[in-house]
Amino acid sequence: MVGIGRWRVAFRGLCIGCALVVPGMAAAFETVLNVTGGSDNLRGRIEEASSVLNAQDRGLDEPLELVSAARADYRTIVQILYDEGHFGPVVNIRLDGREAARIDPLATPRAVQRIEVNVEAGPVFRFGRAGIAPLAPGTELPEEFVSGHVANTGIIRDTVSDGLTGWREVGHPKAELGGQDIRARHAQALLDAEISLAPGPRLAFGDLKIEGPTAVSERAIRKIAGFPTGEIYSPDQLQRAGARLRRTGAFQAVSFQEAEDPNPDGTLDYTLSLEDMPQRHISFGAELSSREGIDLTVAWMHRNLFGNAERFRFEAALRNIGGTEDLDGRIGLRLDEPARFGPDDSAFWIAELERRNRTHYDVTRAALGYGTRRTFSDSLWAEAWAGFAYSAADDAYGTDRRFRYLLINAEAELDERDSSVSATEGYFVNAELMPFLGLGDTGSGARLFVDGRAFWTPVSRITLAGRVQLGSVVGPSASDVTPEFLFFSGGAGTVRGQPYESLGIPVGANTAGGKSFLGVSAEVRGQVTEKIQLVGFYDWGAVDDTSYISASADSHAGAGIGVRYAVGGFGPLRLDLAYPVQGDTGDGLQFYIGIGQAF
Repeated sequence: MVGIGRWRVAFRGLCIGCALVVPGMAAAFETVLNVTGGSDNLRGRIEEASSVLNAQDRGLDEPLELVSAARADYRTIVQILYDEGHFGPVVNIRLDGREAARIDPLATPRAVQRIEVNVEAGPVFRFGRAGIAPLAPGTELPEEFVSGHVANTGIIRDTVSDGLTGWREVGHPKAELGGQDIRARHAQALLDAEISLAPGPRLAFGDLKIEGPTAVSERAIRKIAGFPTGEIYSPDQLQRAGARLRRTGAFQAVSFQEAEDPNPDGTLDYTLSLEDMPQRHISFGAELSSREGIDLTVAWMHRNLFGNAERFRFEAALRNIGGTEDLDGRIGLRLDEPARFGPDDSAFWIAELERRNRTHYDVTRAALGYGTRRTFSDSLWAEAWAGFAYSAADDAYGTDRRFRYLLINAEAELDERDSSVSATEGYFVNAELMPFLGLGDTGSGARLFVDGRAFWTPVSRITLAGRVQLGSVVGPSASDVTPEFLFFSGGAGTVRGQPYESLGIPVGANTAGGKSFLGVSAEVRGQVTEKIQLVGFYDWGAVDDTSYISASADSHAGAGIGVRYAVGGFGPLRLDLAYPVQGDTGDGLQFYIGIGQAF
């Protein structure tokens, strides 16, 4: 028997390479686990973590391998017991009745037929004395680290971590564990934990040294990072400097290393190591639907165009290949200049040329603008650009109608999803406001569009997903607005099961876009295997001729099922089959194939 807390094993002259092992046929062996006491999941944790209990699955069957796995398991099992609050356990691991800790590795048995692991968990310990000092002002410790609460090593680790974090957040980067006195009082089932911290001096950021193979200029790197030399140390400041560099997309690796010793003037120097991403990148995309045919996209990007981490992106799209509409496409250019107005404020130029051929309108459009983007955090950004837009349209209101605008396009996005490609928890909101000033006889007004999504996984493997889209044009009448500003419903992005942009506003024998739109989508996503997910969905959309959706607005809906196949970081491959269930804008089965979730 080995009493944990009182056992010792002496490893004497272990020389596996020199041991004489008589080879023999490997044979199957029996494994048995007996656990006395402890919580319901204790047995499961031991079974999952034990090397010797899982030896056959791992291909371990030689006696020497089994002895080594068993001896390593003492520490593994004891740590699990400590994590569960059992500080006086007894653990036996026997190979054919012999305690593994007492088997000489140089004289292992020729074969092992039975492995038996017996665990007596013993009582659950509670904290007796629980103290940690000194603490920085405002430090929040785990609520469980108090006298009388169930004790475990996880609480102690978290307490030490929170104590050190507290000191670092007030300017002490060299804070470390000073000492600890942890004693188990077995008779009372109490654990005394006395922890001391060594805060070290309060320091400021010193000089930044840059090293590593990079094609980005040092001046640009310093400007983008915004390294706070002279300011009191803050881990958040250091994290933000790294995030700014990664955000440019120019660097594959970004690492800050603090100097071993502070400077005499109370500053701490850092070394920044960088590794560049490939400067040029090309990507392709494709989406197929039964009515719209195939949409193809290609994008070429340069991540360091002028040597200052400028990102230049060229996009081209060809749409409606083999679909019910005429072939159309888009060309777009965007040049981003990081840190143009400050570490978190970039500038960008955009240029677009597009031809849209739709069932209810055709439009040729061009736009040119200059803007700025502010990144508030990893999950929140906002940008706005001002520029000129021109369009020529044929729609329900006439042919060759010309529109000229001076406009400001403002957009903000908050992304709190746990995954951008296949979320299971969190929410996402994107809002766009575009005031436009018409030139000549073109009307003036504003366009608003909001896209909100939420994700919830109430039980394992089942995710509920919801989406609401809201759009509105205020100011001019629908006939005085370019059709690209107006709203239609139907298709993969709004209502699956209904033809693309099939719902609008009747204008004589034709159909025009509405001044307002409301779309609601709901999905139930069930994880069948690690790779395969089944989805049931319902989409509803409404379009109105006023700036808000009224009770009399025309609406339609679609529902269906889909399957997702996970392919890694690109998001799942998507196949949706949908039927119309409300409205008269479509009939028959429609299917959609793409990459990523529908929303």
